[in-house]
Amino acid sequence: MLTYVLKTLWRHRTRTLLTVTGAAVAMFVFCFVGSVQEGLTRLTTGADADRRLIVFQENRFCPTSSRLPEDYSGRIREVSGVREVMPIQVWTNNCRASLDIVVFNGAAPDQIQTTRPVELTAGSWSEFGSQRDTAIVGRNVAQRRGLKVGDQFSIGDISVKVAGIFSSSVPSEENLIYTSLEFLQYTRGLDAAGLVTQHEVLLSDDADPDVVASKIDEVLRAGPVATTTRRKGAFQASTLSDLVDLIGFAHWLGYACVGLVLSLVATTTVMSVQDRIKEYAVLQTIGVRPLRAMRLVLAESVILCLVGGVVGTLVATAALAAGGFAIGAEGATIAFRPSATLLATGTIVSLLVGLAAGIAPAIQAATVPIVNALQEA
Repeated sequence: MLTYVLKTLWRHRTRTLLTVTGAAVAMFVFCFVGSVQEGLTRLTTGADADRRLIVFQENRFCPTSSRLPEDYSGRIREVSGVREVMPIQVWTNNCRASLDIVVFNGAAPDQIQTTRPVELTAGSWSEFGSQRDTAIVGRNVAQRRGLKVGDQFSIGDISVKVAGIFSSSVPSEENLIYTSLEFLQYTRGLDAAGLVTQHEVLLSDDADPDVVASKIDEVLRAGPVATTTRRKGAFQASTLSDLVDLIGFAHWLGYACVGLVLSLVATTTVMSVQDRIKEYAVLQTIGVRPLRAMRLVLAESVILCLVGGVVGTLVATAALAAGGFAIGAEGATIAFRPSATLLATGTIVSLLVGLAAGIAPAIQAATVPIVNALQEA
């Protein structure tokens, strides 16, 4: 049966090639949309997002507008349930949505090493900790900007020497550049001595994040700057609220791609059956049962869709792995990263769409009126 189907597809190879190409392009877009949605989910859920708090200035959004006293960290440490506090100065080249956003996080080097889920793949922690004008660069940023250890990187008023390249189990971390806190505070033009953008709070294992957040805001209420404390995932979702709505709309683009593949493969298979209606009549005459004729058509449809879908999925996976793409706004970034889940989803969707697209033409081939078809011949 498989040999017959493959010969049939080869006889109409131009139509086969166009169909496979169309299915591949549609599944390529489907996988890219899926990677964006996965990136948003990773950013706003998980242990890092649920068990850490961000203390930010009240009614502020872009990092450049939040200015908290650095000494708030001592008062936050006194709150029950707080394990560690890391003051962070954030600088970004663009508060608006961008595909090439650069985000600097300034913090104490020893705290970065012990509290952040980062691992150096090149360079050394000692150089980063001993020289104030050095930075460790996330793998995705280094890939996009062509940076390596020892390079000098400048953007705006900031110029740093790359002391290391790091990877992380949290994909969004790989789109950050870490410097020492003092470097960003005293950089010309920032005027942030004694001030930070936010405080990141690590909780003890038995602490309730929402209760601790309320206590922190209550403790700091008497301070010179009012604060809003939220879970890290909720904070990032709020920061990226406009992008969240856009990504939610893009979800429908994924469904449209699936519908396009369904329509394309179904149309091609129907045309194939109509071109060979007499051939199916002859097959039934020599003893091929209707169910077997249906299986022939379904196999043709599934092969077209599966080949195109798998090719599109693999190309999308390779592009995501090589590109290090990310989109960000207001200092938060969403990383586009391939995953086994995405690869499996693309393959399964291709298989199911191939089956669905072949049902109608398969029924047509199985119910062809033998006498009428042979008389036309």
